[in-house]
Amino acid sequence: MKTVAIVQARMGSTRLPGKVLLRVGGKTLIEVLLARLALSKEIDQIVVATSEREENAPLVAHLNELGVTCYRGSEDDVLSRYYEAASHAGADAVVRVTGDCPLIDASVVDEVIRGYARAGVDYFSNVDPPTYPDGLDVEVFSFTALETAHRDAAPGPDREHVTPYLRNSGRFLTGSLRNEEDLSALRWTVDEAADLEVVQRVFAHFDSPTSFGWRDVLAYQRGRPDVFGGNQHLKRNEGSTMGKGQKLWKRAKQVIPGGNMLLSKRAEMFLPDQWPAYFSRAKGCKVWDLDGNEYTDMSIMGIGTNSLGYGHEEVDAAVREVVEAGNMSTFNCPEEVLLAEKLVEMHPFADMARFARSGGEANAIAIRIARAASGKDKVAICGYHGWHDWYLAANLGDQKNLAGHLLPGLQPNGVPQELRGTVLPFNYNRYDELLALVDEHDVGVIKMEVVRNMGPEDNFLHKVRELATKRGIVLIFDECTSGFRQTFGGLHKMYGVEPDMAMFGKALGNGYAITATIGRREVMEAAQTSFISSTFWTERIGPAAALKTLEVMERTRSWETITQIGLNIRAGWQHLADKHGLKISHWGLAALTGFSIESPNALAYKTLITQEMLGKGYLASNSVYACTQHTPDVVEKFFETLDPVFALIRECEDGRDVMSLLRGPVCHSGFKRLN
Repeated sequence: MKTVAIVQARMGSTRLPGKVLLRVGGKTLIEVLLARLALSKEIDQIVVATSEREENAPLVAHLNELGVTCYRGSEDDVLSRYYEAASHAGADAVVRVTGDCPLIDASVVDEVIRGYARAGVDYFSNVDPPTYPDGLDVEVFSFTALETAHRDAAPGPDREHVTPYLRNSGRFLTGSLRNEEDLSALRWTVDEAADLEVVQRVFAHFDSPTSFGWRDVLAYQRGRPDVFGGNQHLKRNEGSTMGKGQKLWKRAKQVIPGGNMLLSKRAEMFLPDQWPAYFSRAKGCKVWDLDGNEYTDMSIMGIGTNSLGYGHEEVDAAVREVVEAGNMSTFNCPEEVLLAEKLVEMHPFADMARFARSGGEANAIAIRIARAASGKDKVAICGYHGWHDWYLAANLGDQKNLAGHLLPGLQPNGVPQELRGTVLPFNYNRYDELLALVDEHDVGVIKMEVVRNMGPEDNFLHKVRELATKRGIVLIFDECTSGFRQTFGGLHKMYGVEPDMAMFGKALGNGYAITATIGRREVMEAAQTSFISSTFWTERIGPAAALKTLEVMERTRSWETITQIGLNIRAGWQHLADKHGLKISHWGLAALTGFSIESPNALAYKTLITQEMLGKGYLASNSVYACTQHTPDVVEKFFETLDPVFALIRECEDGRDVMSLLRGPVCHSGFKRLN
């Protein structure tokens, strides 16, 4: 019987890229692993099986230098890679070892091989169930069993992880080696940076990479548990159940504070430990994750950026055209003039426009201009207006100030204390609060969202406009979110109230970065008395995308479509709530609609909805940002799928433990520091 050890290794680890060539014990990780594995008395040949991707070329070159046989096969179908490698080697029995186990012990490998021979089974391992430390995993199986699995296993995890079909199909005789003491909680593998640090300390402790066995490591850990503490929070074999996006998210949080650039897109806001996190492509109202899984987006549609759907053909074509012509130049792009004229034409109060690429920038631009025009520093605000110092100054000295403005618990660290008292929040529909601020402080600017979760009451907007006019205050409407949802332009047009300035973003470019600040000439000209300038505000893609987006919107009257879709979705939620005896409250604009289940377990229910719907091919929670691609059949199928989830929530309201249904933590409700 020829026994061949096949070590799977590649450079493209999602959580720790290039780990097999990182250094431990003065050598590369793969070199140390192979040296320790070579001490086996039962293995006849060692083969490293990597993938055909070009990124593995440095690994292959290194193996060639070491004189190690290397086979290159499929990146994702690792089962076929094993089968082909074993076939080329003429193996009768295959020993599976993974390339992230530099502390592999030849004595354990030999025990498993001998156990396989004695048991006369098709598959034998020390991992089912695991009783050895994670990092000493060994599996042995016959070439005949491997050939059968290669022929019959379906695409997916069975092929990506090689042996699940052998262990779980019920077609093979299996056996296992168990340690007398269950040590499966110990972590000696290398999947993440924290693992590497622990293993490096272990090898630094011993004389040479091959001078010690696993029991020596165990004794060292028991004597110096502090050396091993850095990775003990990580779960065993977590990678086998995680998608590529989940792995990449864990990696991202090591190199990007918070993991990404937008709080609203953090995985923890949706489904901690389970959310796919990253997309490979998007079209219409469909999104595909890094593993190729398709989802219907009945969630926030790019945070409300794509009201025409993802990848709109006309908008994308306009962008491709300007990319071909050139995106940047010493000259200015003509599209910005055309876009300014279009926005001014749509809004009779406005005479001029300035452009940026994000909502936070547009808000900062508007405040700078308004302060310059009024000659005053103090700003009364209502709503959410971005991340800049001017806005977060509202929380200096009182973190509760912004609690009703979407950011509960947010500390204004890094915001100069000198800005204290410059920003004064008031609540929507509380004209008395605004009037009190204006009477008490020398307010030069009022900035507010036209509507967020509720409409104006008792002529609220008209009273604000009258107050601003009477006191010589610049009134700004932040329409970055609300613009182009219920009207062709600003939502203020629907209420017949004109501001002095307004900002637009999100839907303006249908997924391309463009925001606009528009206003009266006498206010906007104040920009010339300050310095407001940025290189990439002059690129061409954003304005070109906006012009085409506005053209399509105007032709199709998209705002009417998405408003009706949102109303239909709201009615659908209410129907399910009534059917299952649940009490819900609705909030948001019709096209940005959401609901809350009135229960102490509301956040857990939101998490449950996301969990259950994700498994059924939907991105969903308790809000939908409608797009024109949410056609009636899409919405109908969505509610058919959601119905049993509402039934499950009813069971929980009747006494079933919702936490027992969740496969991970409850989603976050707002700003939280991510470690």
